[in-house]
Amino acid sequence: MADTYWLEDDAPAWRSRPLDRSPDVAIVGAGITGCSCALTLARAGLAVRVYDARGVAEGASGRNGGFALRGGAMSYVHAREWLGAERAAAYWRWTERYLDRMAELGGDALQRVGSLRLAADDEERDELEVELQALREDDFAAEWRDRLPGRLGGRFPAAIFHPPDGAIQPARFVRRLAQASAEAGAEIRERERVDDLGSLDSAVVVVATDGYPSGLLGELEGLIIPTRGQMIATEPLSERLFACPHYGRHGFDYWQQTPDGRVLAGGFRDSALDSEFTADEATTPVIQSALEDFVADLVGRPVTVTHRWAGIFGLVPDLLPVVGRVPGHARVWVAGGYSGHGNVLGFACGDAVAQAILGDPDPLLRVFDPARLLQASSFDIPTETSA
Repeated sequence: MADTYWLEDDAPAWRSRPLDRSPDVAIVGAGITGCSCALTLARAGLAVRVYDARGVAEGASGRNGGFALRGGAMSYVHAREWLGAERAAAYWRWTERYLDRMAELGGDALQRVGSLRLAADDEERDELEVELQALREDDFAAEWRDRLPGRLGGRFPAAIFHPPDGAIQPARFVRRLAQASAEAGAEIRERERVDDLGSLDSAVVVVATDGYPSGLLGELEGLIIPTRGQMIATEPLSERLFACPHYGRHGFDYWQQTPDGRVLAGGFRDSALDSEFTADEATTPVIQSALEDFVADLVGRPVTVTHRWAGIFGLVPDLLPVVGRVPGHARVWVAGGYSGHGNVLGFACGDAVAQAILGDPDPLLRVFDPARLLQASSFDIPTETSA
């Protein structure tokens, strides 16, 4: 059986040219964050070299659920409580702007079909009603749905539809970013692992590996917690059941239907949570079985599974990205910790760390400061899971 469905997509035919001098910036990780960072820096005229132990998009960027969602991993209500209403709104609008940029760059890799956040029970329905009110108070587009079609109506009492969101073919998108970066002059070295900062001859290093341990982050190493997300893809179905990405139970269940009719579903890590805080990409029988049963219930019959895979994302207890200089290492920057929302946040934070290196830091980077991870009091908030 094949591995991740997304990496079956044909990669564009491109080659990066070797730099003719030492790089100004070395980037470790050729996923969405590293390629976004490389594109911004190369277009600004810097000499950039990107390293990846595998190939472009072959880590989490080719192993996720294919959701392109505005906002962050915490709910908007919790963001307002934790960050304050003004800063939370700025954060959400910031991600919406990057979603727009992704649509401009991505071509057919991104479809702006919206997303559906479902309530699994009456308690979650009440939470969604509060969420809807908060979004509307701050002028964010959101629609209430309490008459859901087909089998959804019997399982979920209500949902919020988020019009700006989308479905993304993540490997295709990241490969296009890599191609654009190479055309702008960045050198991309695939299948070249970096284990030691001393081996890099650049003035600046960006670590963009999210949940995959790098060994390059000093005291921060391990504070972005490797967490496994498992997925399945089914054979193509003749009926069109799901028009956009769906997610429920605070992101523990998530699925979508691809243009060729397959249902891709992930989650259920709460059925074996102790085993899922790991950097091991192996799938497990308990979660794979739960995913199969879930999809059969959604569709109304057993469906053949054609792909099984897992990817590693970086979980941060306060559910905010980690972007900025690594404490105690003046030349080293980090961008990661997306807590399962890495497609939009990875693109945004890759550009943001590049802009900071260029001397134009976004004010939001004060919220994402890596130094906060060394202060346990930063994490005294209610946390929730993400898709």
